[in-house]
Amino acid sequence: MEITGRITANAVVHKVGNDKQVVNFSIVINDNYKPKGSTEVKEVATYINCSYWLNPKIAEWLKKGTIVQLFGRIGMNVYSNDEGKAIGSLTFHTNNIKILAFAKKAETNTAHSAVQNKKSKKTEDLPF
Repeated sequence: MEITGRITANAVVHKVGNDKQVVNFSIVINDNYKPKGSTEVKEVATYINCSYWLNPKIAEWLKKGTIVQLFGRIGMNVYSNDEGKAIGSLTFHTNNIKILAFAKKAETNTAHSAVQNKKSKKTEDLPF
């Protein structure tokens, strides 16, 4: 199965046992539709928890806002909460990750504009 979405928070690596590590992250898939007989567009966001067991080093690339294409299989976790109500969540067991677009770096943009400001101030100080 293949799904594409945007990472909602930076990926986290968890140790499992003595020698295994899993990368956990969550994506959101945004969609919209227009109900029959309506002119109003409905927005739908589906959140999916993902796990990746093959290489924990990929976690450094899986940052909030990154758009990824995932290949794997989907599962569902169901449990009862403290009130006895059944709760369910989707889980995607990923075996291949393709990064389609990296997250924008606000710090880089801020640093770049600071350098530009310094350059413009230097040229304003020139006597000619």
